[in-house]
Amino acid sequence: MTRHPMTTALAAALLGSLALAGCKKDEPVAPPPPMSTPAPAATPAAAPAPRVSVTSVDLGTEIDGANRIASPTTTFTPTDTIHASVATASSDPSVPQNGQLTARWTYEGDQLVDETSRDFSFTGTGQSAFKISKPDGWPTGNYRVEILHDGEVVQTRDFEIR
Repeated sequence: MTRHPMTTALAAALLGSLALAGCKKDEPVAPPPPMSTPAPAATPAAAPAPRVSVTSVDLGTEIDGANRIASPTTTFTPTDTIHASVATASSDPSVPQNGQLTARWTYEGDQLVDETSRDFSFTGTGQSAFKISKPDGWPTGNYRVEILHDGEVVQTRDFEIR
């Protein structure tokens, strides 16, 4: 048998290459690129709920047929009937808003004189009226009326009885 040194060397190189290829460590496989997912559709912002606001409160001794004070004042006599005219406005006049207005009348800071609440269906602008009277006469001093909308004080007016 005749050996050829070149064939043996080629065979040895081939076997060595195969052995090295078989011993090669696995390289970490890169994760696949993230799948592009479409961005979620923007949810339109909900329209704010219509609101009712108390825009003004006037006091006086007389009120007209539209619940407005004829001659606003903050000074009264002990025998006067005291009226409060409360102007309201709804942010969306096409949608009635149910709610409650309260007039809380106090004397000398913390003595409750009267508290009256009424339920309303507000639409657009409007006027509401409250009143207090005392046939035997009010004590002289400082008074306040607080107007509450759904239990929250939204306007106050100070007045005096002389």
